Amino acid sequence: MVKVMGVVNLTPDSFSDGGRLLAPEAALAHALALIAQGADILDLGAESTRPGAEPVTASDEIARLVPLIEAIRATSSVTISVDTMKPEVARAAVAAGADIWNDVTALGFSGQAPATAAKLGCGVVLMHMQGEPGTMQADPRYEDVVAEVAAFLNVRSEVAMAAGVAREKIWLDPGIGFGKRLEHNLALLAHMDVLVALGFPVLLGVSRKRFIAALDPAAEPAEARGPGSLAAALAGVQAGVAVLRVHDVAETVQALKVWEAISRAR
Repeated sequence: MVKVMGVVNLTPDSFSDGGRLLAPEAALAHALALIAQGADILDLGAESTRPGAEPVTASDEIARLVPLIEAIRATSSVTISVDTMKPEVARAAVAAGADIWNDVTALGFSGQAPATAAKLGCGVVLMHMQGEPGTMQADPRYEDVVAEVAAFLNVRSEVAMAAGVAREKIWLDPGIGFGKRLEHNLALLAHMDVLVALGFPVLLGVSRKRFIAALDPAAEPAEARGPGSLAAALAGVQAGVAVLRVHDVAETVQALKVWEAISRAR
């Protein structure tokens, strides 16, 4: 069964819903609503990684994340992921009750990150990103994007395991939209099976991404990209991805129910 990871952005500037959940009450209500809609995992982020985003201090991230994690934990045992590149934020989040460290730098932001992940014993998502959030979309180039992303993720998984992270704790994310042009995103989606073949669960985040609007200019604003998000997500499911990171949980859960029913009937 494919798992659904619902997005909770505690940021003023995320590309899709930045600023909407800054109030603690709104963030908790949204998180609980996603659980009710069928989310298996909640991914909490307190620093935007959209192109051109401004960095956030670790203390600000912790101040945004920890109260929400504690509030969710007071009412639910849902799996909680924290989307951060900073080891100190991951430590605080896991101490508060988070289960997964979702890192867009694949434990590369800090030299302490691999050892920290090992010590925490939490799940770890290793994502591919060319460059850094501020500049990643300036001029991304690849000779063979599928091979290069696969090689990067394979190396980062080896680094994590060498530091003591258990293999079964590692997930991979191709980083759709992170330092990639339209053609790069499409190539990765068309050959997602190559990443699945690396032997780790693959997390796919295509929800409301800008490449959808590049294919359909009517898909503006970001909230109008639901149908395209589902199409890309189901392509990933067909290739064997294990987790879908989405904004629209109810719609994704319904799509997966239909997809899986058809698959069982084959």
